[in-house]
Amino acid sequence: MDSRDAIKHIIIVGGGAAGWLSACHLAKRLHADRSGAVKVTLVESSEIPTIGVGEGTVPAIRQSLRSLGISESEFVRECDATFKQSIKFVNWLRPEAEGGDCYHHVFDYPNITDIDLTPYWLLGAAEQTSYVDAVSVQGRICDRGLAPKNITQAEYEGITNYAYHLDAAKFSRFLTRHATERLGVRHVLASVQDVELNDSGEISAIVTDSAGTLSADFFVDCTGFASLLLGRKMAVGFTDKSDVLFVDHAVAMQVPYAAADTPIPSHTIATAQEAGWIWDIGLSARRGTGYVYSTRYTDHERAERVLRAYIGSAADKLDSRRIPMRVGYREKFWHKNCVAIGLSQGFVEPLEATGLLVYDATARMLAEQFPACKAAMPEIARRFNRHVQYGWDRVIDFIKLHYYLSKRDDSDFWRDNRRPDSAPASLLDNLALWRYQPPSDYDFPSRLDIFNLSNYLYVLYGMEFFTDMETLAHRFPETARARQAFAYTERVFQQVAGGLPGHRELIERVRQFGFQKV
Repeated sequence: MDSRDAIKHIIIVGGGAAGWLSACHLAKRLHADRSGAVKVTLVESSEIPTIGVGEGTVPAIRQSLRSLGISESEFVRECDATFKQSIKFVNWLRPEAEGGDCYHHVFDYPNITDIDLTPYWLLGAAEQTSYVDAVSVQGRICDRGLAPKNITQAEYEGITNYAYHLDAAKFSRFLTRHATERLGVRHVLASVQDVELNDSGEISAIVTDSAGTLSADFFVDCTGFASLLLGRKMAVGFTDKSDVLFVDHAVAMQVPYAAADTPIPSHTIATAQEAGWIWDIGLSARRGTGYVYSTRYTDHERAERVLRAYIGSAADKLDSRRIPMRVGYREKFWHKNCVAIGLSQGFVEPLEATGLLVYDATARMLAEQFPACKAAMPEIARRFNRHVQYGWDRVIDFIKLHYYLSKRDDSDFWRDNRRPDSAPASLLDNLALWRYQPPSDYDFPSRLDIFNLSNYLYVLYGMEFFTDMETLAHRFPETARARQAFAYTERVFQQVAGGLPGHRELIERVRQFGFQKV
């Protein structure tokens, strides 16, 4: 191989969680701390704040943190982190004025012994028990305010499956220290003023205000919605998805706890409103709240009033922050020698913690598939683009599912979301099939499906989706065994619930003692 074909230096432009996750994954995988290895440099401006919408994660983040050599105890302490076991959806089926509703989308897989319990639940074998409570103990663990594990368990191990809520700005600073001190990433504070292309249209260098001109062989664009490299300089277009997902703004507020011993939910609370939904996330020192809404159906002033009314009198002295959102993704995510990760790649709103989920997954994919030389780059880029677009399209299907299945009829926002012409054909095809048979693993054949069978089951049957089992009933004759399995779930809950600490209690113990090292 010609030495000129080797990739010797990667520059990541932009910090935040996306930039620093990319830096950590690349540096860890490519052994950037070793002599002669590929160098990894991250360049960021000190003047651009972290957006930090949502502050939620999904369980896959545990695998990433562990693989990067990060201590869970240190992470919890330094990122104001708490544990997240579920998303609790409130009033997504009916407005509060009509009696409201709620269900949990938990992180544990449905209990499957030697029979699939979903068909038997649909056939009534669990009587009036909700789907999530029939097949999992986790929803009730959340409602009791319990943690997913004990202080005596090792880092990243739990009684139930879990993710985290975190302070996005603190998480970025934590990753910065880990990347620079332990993984060999070079950190440059400078603002990009220009991007230079060579004759073949590849990026050759970035021009900064305080660090001069910086050259590299490969660039990662983590510059947020601005997409300075891939979008602005390389003119890669944007695929707008606002015709499917209507929300385009958020107004956010940080709410202090009323008392030091205020319970902390171990789940995100997502409460539907007239033109969107409100997130409510409990960190160790405060709550993070925000209203995600569509300006086609409300205005900014009304949206802020709705959020303040939700928070109550505590909001009177709090400042708010308005965040515009561009919903969609790039036409290509990897073009020539540049890859976009983070908001520069795409964004579809923070429902189900999609932001960090996709950014972590694609940064990990980039690191694991990183080309050994420039000659391999075109084919890897083609596959990366195909895989990432597939992932984004499936994420959009899943997020739209929450809106499309709603029975709310109290505003044009919800009525329009329920129109078939606003939903992707791939989602409509699945729903048409699932009217006559429950979803199965065969409906999710790709390992690149970011949301899989269990995710769909919890949302479908939490939102009262109807699957007609009449013609299938004879295929499921083991009703007695199914009832025994449902009863076993109840016994497990009683056993587990008695041995778990309260969520705030566990957080305070972690901050004081830490978990056992892996």
